[in-house]
Amino acid sequence: MDTETFSSVLEEAGLSPYESKVYATLLEVGTASATEVADESGVPGPRIYDVLRSLADRGYVETYEQDTLQARAHDPSGVLSDLRERASQFEAAAEEIETRWEQPELKHNNVSIVKRLETVIDRTRQFIENATDQVYLSASLEEIDELSDTLKSAHERGVAVHLSVHTEHGGEPPGADNFKGICREARYRRLPAPFVALVDREKTCFFHHPDAVDQYGVLVDDRTHSYVFHWYVLAALWEHCETIYSELSDDLPAEYVDIRQLVADIGPLIEDGVSLAVSIEGYETETGQPVSYTGTVTKTERATSGADGTNPSLVAGQATLYVETDNAELSVGGWGAIIEDIEATRVILEDADSPIDLGRTN
Repeated sequence: MDTETFSSVLEEAGLSPYESKVYATLLEVGTASATEVADESGVPGPRIYDVLRSLADRGYVETYEQDTLQARAHDPSGVLSDLRERASQFEAAAEEIETRWEQPELKHNNVSIVKRLETVIDRTRQFIENATDQVYLSASLEEIDELSDTLKSAHERGVAVHLSVHTEHGGEPPGADNFKGICREARYRRLPAPFVALVDREKTCFFHHPDAVDQYGVLVDDRTHSYVFHWYVLAALWEHCETIYSELSDDLPAEYVDIRQLVADIGPLIEDGVSLAVSIEGYETETGQPVSYTGTVTKTERATSGADGTNPSLVAGQATLYVETDNAELSVGGWGAIIEDIEATRVILEDADSPIDLGRTN
């Protein structure tokens, strides 16, 4: 590396142009007087003393008096350490630039970590106040009571509210009267559980159970993250839990916000040749545009949990409804649908051509 390039690199490492020239000169000549250093480096004589003093303060050179002011390059170990640290930081910055360039855009995502349960409950209340389709809430009875007015309002305007209530280990399930007018269905978990609220497939509020080692909350306003919490709620806090309150019945029309439950309920009816009329609200998976259709179910398709086909709703596999409309046959999936034509947010089973039993009553 020539001296000019070397001096330029030293400037990038934080030295001034004069400092870099003087230091490069001293590395070459060893010990020299201030006047000699000025001559060799090209730094103006009146400035050389300030430059040497600055380099000495930074540990690059040392000066001493011997008739005239003398200077020499200091042991470079400290300088080398500093330069290598700077080089490491530049390398880390280069890697960070590459990582941020390659990672997906996050400006539409909103995930926050909070420390207080009260913050999580307050945000849950706000989310439920604006809910339009569905709410899944895992909470203690005390927390449900705290949100009861908000839940009641959502329930009254047609939001499908599902509650999973837990007690301490060995506790007794709360009575059904606690849930009248605030939800469509409540289930009971006999073990402690975290606070989790899922609202309209988009928003999630989470807080660890008070006895957990980690104590923090997560607030999500993002579809993908909420989808992960959705499966946690279904698998750990809903499917296996005991139903303690339900407003669901076999009377038509019957509304579903979970297509897996719908497919599980009507699959055997379709196989028996029953004709079922449905109304569908949702989004086109290709365009994301909201749509609504009416038609007749032609068939269903679902994953099963075993050779005997038991507990199909426990499996995070395909669940598809095929509906014949006036114009075409549409495939309808649920939350996260990719291969179907429609992602349904609400399906209403309007009518059947023979008496049916959906098995939805207690």
